[in-house]
Amino acid sequence: MKKIFIVIIALFSLVSCKKTEEIVPEKVVKLVPKKSEFGFVLADFNIVNDTIERGDTFGTLLEEQNIGDRQVYDIIAKVRDSFDVRTIRINRPFTLLRSKDKKHNLEVFIYQPDNLSYYVVDFRDTAVTVFKKTKPITIKRRTIGGVLKESLSETLGNAKIEGVLASKIAKIYAYSIDFMKLKKGDRFAITFTERFINDSIYDGVEELEASFFEYRGKIIYAFPFAQNPNSDKVEYYDEQGKTLKNFFLKSPIKFSRISSRFSSSRFHPVQHRWKAHKGTDYAAPRGTPITVTAGGVVEQSGFTAGNGNFVKVKHNGTYSTQYLHMSKILVRRGQRVNQGQVIGLVGSTGLATGPHVCYRFWKNGKQVDALRLKLPTGEPMTGNNKSRFLAQITPLKFELDSIANL
Repeated sequence: MKKIFIVIIALFSLVSCKKTEEIVPEKVVKLVPKKSEFGFVLADFNIVNDTIERGDTFGTLLEEQNIGDRQVYDIIAKVRDSFDVRTIRINRPFTLLRSKDKKHNLEVFIYQPDNLSYYVVDFRDTAVTVFKKTKPITIKRRTIGGVLKESLSETLGNAKIEGVLASKIAKIYAYSIDFMKLKKGDRFAITFTERFINDSIYDGVEELEASFFEYRGKIIYAFPFAQNPNSDKVEYYDEQGKTLKNFFLKSPIKFSRISSRFSSSRFHPVQHRWKAHKGTDYAAPRGTPITVTAGGVVEQSGFTAGNGNFVKVKHNGTYSTQYLHMSKILVRRGQRVNQGQVIGLVGSTGLATGPHVCYRFWKNGKQVDALRLKLPTGEPMTGNNKSRFLAQITPLKFELDSIANL
């Protein structure tokens, strides 16, 4: 009897455990919000995403959605004041929002002429409505820095930064840094902002906030600042408030290399004899733009057997510059040119073994080495402007110095 009682107790315990195991806690279900785009809940539609192909028109796209010729004509007439359908271009994306039933009737047509804006043609009401909208832009700030392991362009490219930033930096520092002479191991730091569409799609660099580069052992800062608070005109200054703009650019070509320097005796590669080389050669691919290093008037423009196509610019009573071996001249004699203006293209005309520009520099009628010449600089800011400038750049400079471990 005792044994039977023990067996009954064991069986009861087994059943109780089984019942306990069958109790499943209630799951917490998280509601996932419906995905929306262009102001529409996409789950409410049958969606077609496509791009404009050659031969496509607004009319043919509607006809493919079983909209008759006459109706298409009426629709185009209704939307023409808000949406010029003739501006549709190939390779641009469009979206069709169609009904979810078996008929898949077209309800909304969306066309994106660029990455930032889009047109919406809404067919859901009796009266077709059209509007244009701009996608929200988010500005994100980034600071990068360290030591250069390759060229500036390659460094920025490896950091997934739009190439336009390298060009902007080269322009800002054109008066103080020859980027051909930056070396691996030189320190740098850059603070800049970038645009993102819908907080996710990269849309390029917005602006440069601050930067520095180590050049020939010296740290050269650049901070944008408007001396007139009521003006949008911004210039770039170093950490002491001195302008980065000099009278002359450092080089007539961006991102090139020096292939031959100013010398009193150099073996000429074409004439095969020793002679003076009174200029600096910058090697670059054929067709590379050549910019005038300072504003002035074109004094000479033409061709000689030795110089090839060349341009000489008189800047004032003291200075003149000359640019040789061009493949094409883009200015004429007597023309006034501005600093940084493209005056020709790199070539190998005249006595030249390869594409380059020979840059020659005159001071008081005598040819001199432009790389050794101390040229006039701009005046530094003073007074209230300098106080305001120093207050503005203090946190920016600290940030740059911190990331580059200065």
